Amino acid sequence: MVVEASPPSVFSPWPDRLRHAAIILLVAGLALVALVLFGELSAQRAVIAFVCITGAALVPWRVHDKTTSREEVLSVNPVEAPAVRAIVAGMPDPAVLLDRAGRVLHFNSAAGQLAPALRRNELAQFALRSPEIVTALREAIATTEPRRATYLDHVPVDRWMELLITPVPVPTHFGGTDTCMLMTFHDQTPLRRVEEMRADFVANASHELRTPLAALSGFIETLQGPAKDDAKARERFLGIMHTQAKRMARLIDDLLSLSRVELTAHVRPDMLVDILPIIRQVGDGLEPLAAERQVRIEMELPDAPVMIAGDREELLRLFENLIENALKYGASGGRVQVSLAASNNLEGAPEIRVAVRDFGPGIAPEHLPRLTERFYRVDVGDSRAQGGTGLGLSLVKHILNRHRGRLLIESVPKNGATFTAAFPQLKAPQA
Repeated sequence: MVVEASPPSVFSPWPDRLRHAAIILLVAGLALVALVLFGELSAQRAVIAFVCITGAALVPWRVHDKTTSREEVLSVNPVEAPAVRAIVAGMPDPAVLLDRAGRVLHFNSAAGQLAPALRRNELAQFALRSPEIVTALREAIATTEPRRATYLDHVPVDRWMELLITPVPVPTHFGGTDTCMLMTFHDQTPLRRVEEMRADFVANASHELRTPLAALSGFIETLQGPAKDDAKARERFLGIMHTQAKRMARLIDDLLSLSRVELTAHVRPDMLVDILPIIRQVGDGLEPLAAERQVRIEMELPDAPVMIAGDREELLRLFENLIENALKYGASGGRVQVSLAASNNLEGAPEIRVAVRDFGPGIAPEHLPRLTERFYRVDVGDSRAQGGTGLGLSLVKHILNRHRGRLLIESVPKNGATFTAAFPQLKAPQA
């Protein structure tokens, strides 16, 4: 149904009350003119009457206009101003602004994601049910003093959160001040995890060092006591002590290397190196170990140089760890293959892949995601018997991260394992 609009009148653009006053004045003026023409009223009295009618019609409109404007001004709470809303919305951390009674005035999108039950003009404790939050909020409202609380949020995942409640004075309509509560949440989970990792690292490192130290101390006491004159026992004990000392030296060396790599993890190497001589040098250096384990190292490398941006010393450590692990833990396969090929990553960017494959017992799938963790071992006894420190693959991962590369691990039980170091390929120079 189409409704035709009424034609605009001369009074259409005027405010309602002013338009009504004009109509009243027009009618009154016509009536007074008629009375004057018929001699019922003198012209002077008619003018006075018209002036009085005009005042009676226009003064209430002006009073109403001023009253309405003042009511509109008074109805705007300073805390409800768009500037306050914009400030809360622009805060990077989850933030909620409450009134003195604990009702929600404003909250940003981060707070909405943290607590989806938050609603404006509702009590915050209905949406934030953690006892630590409720207690801190009640204390802050009662004392108008800042409060801090730490709690564990289990939804959707476990997160350690820190809550800061800061009283904020705001002006009132009558020249005084009132107090609002600004709640800000900070995710402490990364710091907690770093602390846990540091504690685990110290504990594991201490444990790894304590074992060879205990062995050395025990053999020294034996050599100083019962075996002091036993040449055969002395020879055997000195050999074991030498092995344990080398294990300690290697552990300390790996720890120092890992610390150096982590210290420069944000700095990408800019030196151009050919990785083929590095791989061959590592293979030649590990030939005695391969002969001892009766394993053959097969190199499938191109003849042309393969240049990447890298640190030569770190690349030596990387390939040494990969090939040595293959020789130690895949010795039953009888051979280790080292190959190099060009490929593309998931984004289609070209990369250089160096794969080290053994034909030993392989690795169970449940161990693959944790192989690069510090001190993680599939078989603790076998790893220590092989002289491993549990830091080799962690060092490999950190070196690759510094080189903006990645480590790929593939393994099938009883069918060997393949560790692939992928490096970004240098762009060809433009003509």
